[in-house]
Amino acid sequence: MTEQPRDWPPSAPFAAVPFPGALTPFSGWECSGGADSAGIAAEAAAAAAERGSMFSPGQEEPSAPNKEPVKYGELVVLGYNGALPNGDRGRRKSRFALYKRTYASGVKPSTIHMVSTPQASKAISSRGHHSISYTLSRSQTVVVEYTHDKDTDMFQVGRSTESPIDFVVTDTVSGGQNEDAQITQSTISRFACRIVCDRNEPYTARIFAAGFDSSKNIFLGEKAAKWKNPDGHMDGLTTNGVLVMHPQGGFTEESQPGVWREISVCGDVYTLRETRSAQQRGKLVESETNVLQDGSLIDLCGATLLWRTADGLFHAPTQKHIEALRQEINAARPQCPVGLNTLAFPSINRKEVVEEKQPWAYLSCGHVHGYHSWGHRSDTEANERECPMCRTVGPYVPLWLGCEAGFYVDAGPPTHAFTPCGHVCSEKSAKYWSQIPLPHGTHAFHAACPFCATQLVGEQNCIKLIFQGPVD
Repeated sequence: MTEQPRDWPPSAPFAAVPFPGALTPFSGWECSGGADSAGIAAEAAAAAAERGSMFSPGQEEPSAPNKEPVKYGELVVLGYNGALPNGDRGRRKSRFALYKRTYASGVKPSTIHMVSTPQASKAISSRGHHSISYTLSRSQTVVVEYTHDKDTDMFQVGRSTESPIDFVVTDTVSGGQNEDAQITQSTISRFACRIVCDRNEPYTARIFAAGFDSSKNIFLGEKAAKWKNPDGHMDGLTTNGVLVMHPQGGFTEESQPGVWREISVCGDVYTLRETRSAQQRGKLVESETNVLQDGSLIDLCGATLLWRTADGLFHAPTQKHIEALRQEINAARPQCPVGLNTLAFPSINRKEVVEEKQPWAYLSCGHVHGYHSWGHRSDTEANERECPMCRTVGPYVPLWLGCEAGFYVDAGPPTHAFTPCGHVCSEKSAKYWSQIPLPHGTHAFHAACPFCATQLVGEQNCIKLIFQGPVD
C-alpha cells in the first residue's frame, strides 16, 4: 500500500514575542527545518492538537488536495530485505516515503539571544517556538530562535517514538536477526537528524544533524562540539555524529563510492573526526553541500539509511520486477547437478523460511546445488563444505533473493550472491555494494550486504552463481 503524506494542520498564528535581554536580528542563514509526524491524517490532527501549531491556514496557500501527492523521495534502512523482521508498524519501518505536506512545516533561523542564566535560556526555549541552544559555559548560552518557513517541509529521524519523529530508527542487527536481539546500548540519537525539502521544484532535499524534541528544542550541552563561524553564526556536532556519503556518478550501474563526511547541526560539511565522538571537529569542506543525491547514504551510528529521489525510484526496478525475475529463474527449472532435483527460489512472502527446493551454493566457486548434509571438510566450521563439482572448499549456504528494490542499481537478472550471507541480486548491484565502506561501530568501516547488514568476506565480497539447467 502506498504511504500517504501526513499533514500538519495549523491552528494558531506565529508571532514573535519580545524577550527582555540581548536581542539581535540575524540573517544570511541557509539551513532550515521543521518538526512534524508521519502517518494517517487522523493521527496528524491529534498530534498537531497535542503539541500546538505555528501558523494559521490563511498565511499560505496549501497544496492542492486533488493532485497526486508530490513525493520528495524515500529513506531505506540498510540491513532489511523489504521489511523489518517483525513487520513494519506505524513510523517504525524499513522504508519511509517523504511526501509534500498540505501545509509547509519548515522553520528557519531568525533571532539570536545571548543569555547568561539557565533561567533566561529556559524562558526562551519554553515559549513554543523552535530553537537551538548552544551552552558555552555555565554562565553563557546562545539560543537561536526559528520562525516558520513557508517554502520547506521538514522530516525528522531518530530513535525516539515521540511525536516529532517521523521515522523511528533502531539499531540494525547484522545477519537479518530478530530485531529484538540484544542491543546492549543504542548509539543512535533519540533525535538524530532532520531532512528539509524545498516545496518547489526541483524539490531539493538537505540533511542536518540533530532534530527538534517534543518541546521544539535542540540542546547542545557544554561537552558537545560547538563553535562560532566567521560570519557569526553558531554551529555544532551531535555526540556520535551524522555521516553522509554521496556516490560518484549518482546511483547507477556506473556509480563509484564517494567520501564519508560529517554534517553539522546547521548543515555544513566537515571531514570526519579522529573518532566518532571526539570533541574536535574535522575540517570544513567548502566545496561540498548537505544536498542529498539519489543514492546518498546517511549513517546514524547504529543504522545506515539510503536516500532515493523520486526520479531515481521512477527509473529503478520495482518489487514486481524482482518477482518477475524470480518467476523467470524458476521457470528455467534449474537443477541440482548431483541430485538432479529441480530448484526454486521461495516466494517473496516466504523469504525467511528455508524450503525443500531452495537453491544452496558453494560461495568459494559459485556452484548451485540443492541441500545435502554431506561434504564436511572442517571440524570447526559447520558450513565449510567441499563442492562435488570442483572440489573447492568453502561456505555452503542457502540462497535468498534480494527483495528490497531500492538497493538495486540496475534491473539486471539476479546472477551474483554476497558472501557469506547468500543474498542474490544483479551483478552490478552486487559489485556496487561490495565496494562501499559502511561505518561499523564508532571508528571502523567495512562492506556489508545491504539486505542483511552481514559483513562481507572473500576476494570480491560476492560470487557469480553457476546454475545447471534441466538435463531432459
